[in-house]
Amino acid sequence: MGEGSGREGLTGIPSAGVLKISREMVHRSGKEMAGRPCTFFCLISHNQIQMNVTFLGTNGWYDTPTGNTCSVLVQSDDWNIIFDAGNGIAKADRYIDQGKPTILFISHCHLDHLAGLHTLTKFRFRHPLQICGQPGTEALLRSIVREPFMVPFEDLPFPVGFTELQEGSHRVPFPVECRPLVHPVPCYGYAITLEGRKIAFCTDTGFCENAVILSKDADLAITECGLRPGEESPDWPHLNPEQAIRIAREAGATRLALIHFAAHTYTSLKDRSAIEKRYKKEFPGLIATRDGLTVLV
Repeated sequence: MGEGSGREGLTGIPSAGVLKISREMVHRSGKEMAGRPCTFFCLISHNQIQMNVTFLGTNGWYDTPTGNTCSVLVQSDDWNIIFDAGNGIAKADRYIDQGKPTILFISHCHLDHLAGLHTLTKFRFRHPLQICGQPGTEALLRSIVREPFMVPFEDLPFPVGFTELQEGSHRVPFPVECRPLVHPVPCYGYAITLEGRKIAFCTDTGFCENAVILSKDADLAITECGLRPGEESPDWPHLNPEQAIRIAREAGATRLALIHFAAHTYTSLKDRSAIEKRYKKEFPGLIATRDGLTVLV
């Protein structure tokens, strides 16, 4: 379903390496290098990579040729971390080491963030899968992940455990902060810290202070982009590009990855690329994601 190829950072580069740009380089490029064309390239071998963020599904609402529904994989030396279980999660086994512990964070229970749970039966995790979410998540998921809809959790080829998190900071065992976002149903945003790096995940939401708090000083802030530039949707809150950039700027995030492009609004990858091109000068760390894109953090 419209998978991208290659491994990329702030700009597209060949699959032989990954573009790595530090916070200091981004700040320097915006200040000391102002007015002068400058591109930083730092290619490193794959065995030096400490943490990869792979966008498995980047659509909102439903699948189209541009991609699958929402799921993001974070790989550290010791963990597989997955944010949301839209249909993109089915591709996780192309990337992960199933011998590592895996934690799945669920933002909310709209089906474009859960539909991929029916593919869990294909995985062979060698540790129990831990599913984390807001209070009530386990009961809601068990009402869906059952016969006659799909294979129940207890019949999967690996154990599944649940951790329901109150708003605030926790260790699972790495640090995670969770806060409610602005959406028609209860929805959590998350910020995790691993290997000295911080990644925030905020979808689905309208602009809110909690998204800024979660994204504070993040090496990578991941937010949705369900709306077109200038578009507002107060009755069903989502973000437009300007609001997403505002979150990243106020938070002091180094990079901003846009996901959850509304399937009926962003109907081609060219639509996404146009957003990145339009706003790149405004926020140099902007990435308009596509399925299969891997970013080094």
